[in-house]
Parts: sequence; structure tokens; C-alpha cells
Amino acid sequence: MQAVVFTEFGGPEVLRTEEVAEPHAGPGQVRVRVRAAGVNPIDFKIRRGWTKGFIDVTFPATPGMEVAGVVDEAGEGTEFAIGDEVVGWSATGSYAEHAIVGNVARKPAGLSWEQAVGLPVAGETAQRVLDDLQLKEGETLLLHGAAGAVGSIAAQLAKAAGVTVIGTASPANHDFLRGLGVTPVAYGEGLLDRVREAAPQGIDAVFDTAGQGGLDESIELRGGTDRIITIAAMNAGELGIAASMGTTGTPEEIAAGLTSQLQAAADGNLQVRIAGTFALSDAAKAQELSESGHAPGKVVVLV
Repeated sequence: MQAVVFTEFGGPEVLRTEEVAEPHAGPGQVRVRVRAAGVNPIDFKIRRGWTKGFIDVTFPATPGMEVAGVVDEAGEGTEFAIGDEVVGWSATGSYAEHAIVGNVARKPAGLSWEQAVGLPVAGETAQRVLDDLQLKEGETLLLHGAAGAVGSIAAQLAKAAGVTVIGTASPANHDFLRGLGVTPVAYGEGLLDRVREAAPQGIDAVFDTAGQGGLDESIELRGGTDRIITIAAMNAGELGIAASMGTTGTPEEIAAGLTSQLQAAADGNLQVRIAGTFALSDAAKAQELSESGHAPGKVVVLV
């Protein structure tokens, strides 16, 4: 099968498409014929060798955590059958024609592959951090990177819970955020004043999905570091801010959450914003867009 692989750490240029052996499903697993692979910031961080000691890499390695496709091999003990359309987390890398999936959910028939594969990581991350922030109806959330893959999902989940959302984003994304019911504010100098003007009632919690500044202002707005969580800032520890870098739920809880979000997306109640789609042979370009930090939504590799 064709798969994207890298055999050394480095920039996007270390990625190449090669013929590799097909994986096979073990007990409790399914193999899927991949239709779409999600691209996440963790992919380029692994490729650059920045996750050593946290995520181990065995070369040759195939990137990708998220996968959507059609089951073509079912291991013993799985509830899925050949031909089922599913979405989940790949155990073998998703930038490939075939991938092994352990934790998996059914894809609603009316949902596109691109939309479906945009939910496993972004949806789980958004809900996990919102839960950790213990937001209540009527409170106000400052959401950094509100137009991105995680941010846009978090904004919608928070709004659905009755939370007022102030979202930082580039001006080009402000109309999109207004469409979600979010009050947009621009990054950069003067952020503190803009947020105070947008939220004279004050900020009850902060969710940073971008890791591109704004945390010093967030601490001042909160009067401390309480109820501020980042998923992206490398200097969180220096600032005394909590970082949420991995799932805490059981596989069953995570699969149930994904199933619920997939159905919400299929019903039109949850929008998955797609920043761009790329062919398998253009995986390096897909990661370049992700690494830029300016992708307006989910980056997807179509296989």
C-alpha cells in the first residue's frame, strides 16, 4: 500500500510517499481503507522530534492520529463489520491507504469524510478543556484561536451550554466567528483593552488553543492564573498556567463523545470548518499549513 513515511526527524521535506506492507487487524481492532486523515499540530511536533520522551517514534514512521474510512478487515471481538463507515484514532498512522483503528465510532451516512475526520481530536480536546474549566451558563469565556480546528468546535460547544464567548482571531476570520455567535477580537497590541470593551462584565475563564500570545493579558484579566488552560503554549509552566496535553477519559467515554459529536455534525448542529484538503502525495504541504499556525480550521489529507 501507499503511505507517507519519515525515517529521520526534520522539516516537511523528510516526508515521502512509499510502498509499505499492509497492516492487519488484531483482536478488538478494525482495519480501514482510509478515505480521510486528519492533520494535527502534534504531527509536525513528532516529525521534528519535539515529543521525545512523551511520544516515542520507531522509524520508518507514518504520521497521523485521526482516520475516517471503510472497514475492510475486522479482528476478533469487534462490533464492526466489513463495509462499515467509521471514524476514530489510528494505531498505525493515518496518512496511508490502510490503517488499524482501535477506538472507533460509526460515521453517520450524511456526513462527509472531511467533516467526520475533523472531529476525533478537536472534539475530544475542546470538550475536555471546557469540562476542566467548569464553565456554567451565563459565564464568559475568552477563547484564543477561536477560528481554528479546536477553537471553532470549543466555541460552538460553549455557546450551546449558554456561555458567552469572546474569541481572538485574525480580522479575516471575524465574520465566521460572528456566524457562530462569538464576539471576535483581534490579536496583538491593545488586546487587553479590546477584550475589556467586548466583555465589560469580566472574563470567567480562558481557553488558549493557539499558543501564540495573549496569556499575559489573560492573567491580568483573570487577576491570576486560575481557570486558564492552554493546549499549545510552550511557556505554560513558566507562567504557572495549566496545560492540557492528553485525553483523560476511558476509551468507551471517548468513543461515546465522538459518536455524539458526529451525529450533531450530521444534523447540522455542529460545524466542522475545513481549512484545506490535500492528496496523500502532498502531505508535506498539509503539515506546512498546520505548522504555520494560521490554518482557518481543519487540515485534511484525502486518500
